[in-house]
Amino acid sequence: MLLLGLLLPGLAAATTEQERLAKGEALAFDRNAGNCLSCHVMAGGELPGNIGPPLIQMRLRFPDREVLRAQIWDAAVRNPDTLMPPYGRHSVISEEEIDQVVDYIHTL
Repeated sequence: MLLLGLLLPGLAAATTEQERLAKGEALAFDRNAGNCLSCHVMAGGELPGNIGPPLIQMRLRFPDREVLRAQIWDAAVRNPDTLMPPYGRHSVISEEEIDQVVDYIHTL
């Protein structure tokens, strides 16, 4: 019984992480929410756009998760001429949803 008590917190954390990544993926693919596919090629995405760079090797491109989050929150900070919508600044999606999308995209 003691062993089960030691394993359950880790199992719950893994499930929570999987759920969070699934929510982030759903938002990224949702044409009415994150809509990342309208501009980016992403693994598993159908009918992607090609305005933005492909979302591959994201941990290598953005080793610091917070830099990726800032890019999604408002890409115009780094590039004033960007076509990427400021998802956070304009409240396109919530802060929690931004975090879920960032968590998912950071796995690509």
